[in-house]
Amino acid sequence: MSLTHDEWTAALEDGDLLGVRCTECGATYGTPFAVCNDCGGRDMETTELPEEGEVYTETTVQVPPTGFEGPYQVGTVELDGARVTARLEGDVDIGDRVAFDGVLDADEPAPVFRAE
Repeated sequence: MSLTHDEWTAALEDGDLLGVRCTECGATYGTPFAVCNDCGGRDMETTELPEEGEVYTETTVQVPPTGFEGPYQVGTVELDGARVTARLEGDVDIGDRVAFDGVLDADEPAPVFRAE
């Protein structure tokens, strides 16, 4: 059985980074997927993701949505092949090493990564 969004969210709130891995080709994803984007396989298993990775993309939100204070940085963090969208702390650039540093508490929790 594959990881559900509710299970992923609950794990994140508990401080755990989970993803899924395709048992057919080994591709890893940082959020729940029912079908592998690489090979089309449907046998996805839950896997723990590393808590350290590299900034793959980043941007600074200058005009935040209602309820958020800006500016702030967001981006995609690569964790051994899996990519996770996250809040970034510590003025990081693409290629910088970052570490999981908790969860942004909003309507939906989001991972926070900080510069190492």
